[in-house]
Amino acid sequence: MSRFPLAAVALVLAGPALSDTFEEVKVSAGQTLFEGECKRCHAVNSDDPSYGPPLENVLNRAAGAYPDYDYSIALEASGIVWTPAALRAWMEDNDGFMPGTKMRHVGIEDRTVQDFILAYLTSISPQDNTAIDGE
Repeated sequence: MSRFPLAAVALVLAGPALSDTFEEVKVSAGQTLFEGECKRCHAVNSDDPSYGPPLENVLNRAAGAYPDYDYSIALEASGIVWTPAALRAWMEDNDGFMPGTKMRHVGIEDRTVQDFILAYLTSISPQDNTAIDGE
């Protein structure tokens, strides 16, 4: 009997575990990248001071909706919801995505880096904001 079928069965059975491990690696890498690229201005939660709004539960939150933060008029009136696609566009070129924003940004163009940061932002967004419209 060939070893290949047994190896294939082992991989199939390990699939969920490998998937979980891969997701953990993505989140961990995303946290490291967040700390290097984003944390100088954004805290994870409101317990830590930050220049920008905290990013905990940012996924599917209306842009400009974090309480008591002084957003630009452009962002506050945008009607944007922070979906993964919107966050990716923001990371890549926030000035191009939202002219008039007050956030200074250098741009994260590498899609793999964006993927990792999105995995981390997803991990710190346990609240389901899909029903919240920002009002």
